[in-house]
Amino acid sequence: IRARSPSRGLGDVYKRQEELESRQDSLADQVADIEDAKKQLENLIEQINLRCRTRFEQTFSEIRDHFSGQDGMFRKLFGGGRADVLLVADEDGRMDVLESGIEIMAKPPGKEPATLSQLSGGEKTMTAVALLMAIFKTRPSPYAVLDEVDAPLDETNILRFVRMLEGFKEDTQFIVITHNPRTMEGADWIYGVTMQEVGVSSIVGVEFDEATQVA
Repeated sequence: IRARSPSRGLGDVYKRQEELESRQDSLADQVADIEDAKKQLENLIEQINLRCRTRFEQTFSEIRDHFSGQDGMFRKLFGGGRADVLLVADEDGRMDVLESGIEIMAKPPGKEPATLSQLSGGEKTMTAVALLMAIFKTRPSPYAVLDEVDAPLDETNILRFVRMLEGFKEDTQFIVITHNPRTMEGADWIYGVTMQEVGVSSIVGVEFDEATQVA
């Protein structure tokens, strides 16, 4: 049996060492790239959060003013009263606008409810509509679909509801699903489903201006 040459053994060791060092350098570069990417992502997230907080606070302030201000949507719909929309701090009392809850306070004229649950169905609907319109006033939408939102309203509140929709028609097209004649009177177009033949439904549309002229 021949003994292994010492020089050959050292050569293998040096070669293995070079491979390990090269591998270590490659892994170190990868770790450095990952750490650099992590820092860039953290900075980007911080910038996005800062921008989101700024935009949210600005938009929230505008919506709050349009909802609960002296000439806000709530007072217009209810003919008075007080309302507000507030950010809720967490259990530790900290306020982060990106994580905070939102609380709505609504007090129609002559009432002092402690919570929204104490309002009637119509009052809850009017409060929700007032907040929705405050959002539209801040950030107008090209169209909106309102499905039977007037169902719990009495005639007086329906008239206020229709007048409010008319004030937004320049910026928003409202598609209102309703069975209430008062709401229909405020529409420009009305569409209905009829069944002239048994089992065959068809949609009929009428433009109110044309109907009025024909009448």
